Amino acid sequence: MSTYTQILYQIVFSTKNREHTLTKPDREELYKYIWGILKNNNCHLYRIGGVSDHVHIATHLHPSVALSSLVKDIKLARSGHIKTQNLFPLFNGWQVGYGGFTYAFKDKDRLINYIKNQEEHHKEKPFREELIELLKEHEIEFDEKYLL
Repeated sequence: MSTYTQILYQIVFSTKNREHTLTKPDREELYKYIWGILKNNNCHLYRIGGVSDHVHIATHLHPSVALSSLVKDIKLARSGHIKTQNLFPLFNGWQVGYGGFTYAFKDKDRLINYIKNQEEHHKEKPFREELIELLKEHEIEFDEKYLL
């Protein structure tokens, strides 16, 4: 028998100290680079989006790929790419940790639209509040002192 999976993740991570260093003109270049990393890991990208202090990724995770390894690869490769391409001059790195949330495939379109509308969404809600809502929605216990 073959292996059949549908592992839909939303991956969320922030710039170091949530600094607003991901300027809009260069985000598309950054997103294309992330897409390449996902493709190299046999993951299917559904959507990448974000704002100046964090990134959201909706992706199918290949069963041979560990989420923590994928996030590590993305952060390390992107940090190097950002520096060599001088994409975001004030960028100081990524915050330690990330959020990884699974979704039923039937919720894929809702998740894609959510990520697509990050600019609008964050006119009303800061990242910290968004992250707390995601953690509560997915019933993940957390200590607010680690949310900076």
